[in-house]
Amino acid sequence: MLQVDNLNQYYGGSHILRNLSFEVPMGQVTALLGRNGVGKTTLMKCLMGLVPARNGTMVFCGQDITTAAPHQRVSQGIGYVPQGREIFPRLTVEENLLMGLATQPRGSKIPDLVFDLFPVLKSMLGRRGGDLSGGQQQQLAIGRALAMNPKILILDEPTEGIQPSIIKDIGRAIRIVAQQQRLETSTSRAVEQREEVQHAIRQVAESGRVAILLVEQYYDFARDLADHYLLMERGEIIMRGRGCNMDQDGVREALAV
Repeated sequence: MLQVDNLNQYYGGSHILRNLSFEVPMGQVTALLGRNGVGKTTLMKCLMGLVPARNGTMVFCGQDITTAAPHQRVSQGIGYVPQGREIFPRLTVEENLLMGLATQPRGSKIPDLVFDLFPVLKSMLGRRGGDLSGGQQQQLAIGRALAMNPKILILDEPTEGIQPSIIKDIGRAIRIVAQQQRLETSTSRAVEQREEVQHAIRQVAESGRVAILLVEQYYDFARDLADHYLLMERGEIIMRGRGCNMDQDGVREALAV
């Protein structure tokens, strides 16, 4: 779905991203981990075209997007939930969600999937985004990105400043969107049986699989979701592997160094 090869970026004389190469497969969650200041957010901005790459290539769905403008990348199906959410605080929940339809045909409606995943948004359509809690704003930001029916969803630190109960809801939504089959049976069995979640799974199955790039510092959250992981240090990827191997690969210890 997304292929990055030998990507480099500088800020002044500082070499921020160093020959990054990785891929984000369709229908799977790729977790990118690393401490603050290692270049994760700079990489996200490069992927979205907000910061031009010094050199290297980015290919999405077979097309070279290395020099494409941000709006062109969005039109091609790249959904982005930035760090800090960046919703429109003076717009209502509904108006924020409608912003996600900018690349869709005229007359398109907010997909039912958004409300199936985050039912609280449906009950707050007329409330201003700035009046929501941090967790509700994060759900709104993800819902806005999902409204565009993305082929890939990039999530930058979605658990930052979020209460544990909302983190579980966000994790469940990510699993459903990526069509993951390994849902937690102990904590979400009752939720899985709810009609709206079953409907959401059917919708995703009908619309096609989605690739997810999850940028995260919360180790347990990333480990539980990741099919694959990438670990960054000083602008380089120093470890990579299968998500199920993160514990034995010593990823938690590497993050703590």
